[in-house]
Amino acid sequence: MFPEYREQISMLKVHDAHFARLFDMHNDLDQKILNMEAGLDPATPLEIERLKKEKLRIKDELYAILRKTRP
Repeated sequence: MFPEYREQISMLKVHDAHFARLFDMHNDLDQKILNMEAGLDPATPLEIERLKKEKLRIKDELYAILRKTRP
C-alpha cells in the first residue's frame, strides 16, 4: 500500500500512534477479508462488502495523513 510513501509510513508507524493503529486496523481487515473470501471464515457477501468499505475508509484516512505530513 502506497509504495511511494514507504519511508514516511515507517516513520509515522513509530512516531504517530493514531497512524500506527489505523495501519494495523487496515492490515487486520485485509487479512480478515481474504480469509472470508477464501471460505476460511464464514461470512455473507454483505458482511464482506461492509468490511471492504471500512477498509477503504481507513485507507483514505491513512492517505490523508500521508499527504498532510509529506515533507
